[in-house]
Amino acid sequence: MAENSGTGAWFSAQVATFGDRLAGAREAAGLSQADLAKRLGVRLTTVQAWEEDAAEPRANRLQMLAGMLSVSIRWLLTGEGDGLEAPAAPGTLDEQALEALADLARMRAQMLALAQDMAQMEHRLHHLMRRETEGWDDGGNR
Repeated sequence: MAENSGTGAWFSAQVATFGDRLAGAREAAGLSQADLAKRLGVRLTTVQAWEEDAAEPRANRLQMLAGMLSVSIRWLLTGEGDGLEAPAAPGTLDEQALEALADLARMRAQMLALAQDMAQMEHRLHHLMRRETEGWDDGGNR
């Protein structure tokens, strides 16, 4: 494991997502998605969703992941701490590419926040519709 501390580190929160770090650590450990799913006792689609940042593991699975992949939980979540070295690449990314990756990470965070807002609104509307169909008035009376 290597200590990743630089702000421009390949797996930092500005450049990579949780899913990126999970996929990188899994590949570095020589595991396929199916292998990891089997070892964790979850479905393949669950691991795929984690790597696609469509879902996040619960704390107990996160701890198991970190142990199996020989990285810290902190690194999986933030890119800081004990994790992987930057992948060997034929060339280095220039400043514009790093900025584009940071913009993508920012947009992803905004998208997730909007998705959470939409889920809350959907729940609120569902609640209001249920109240209406059950005959509740605005004062909370039937």
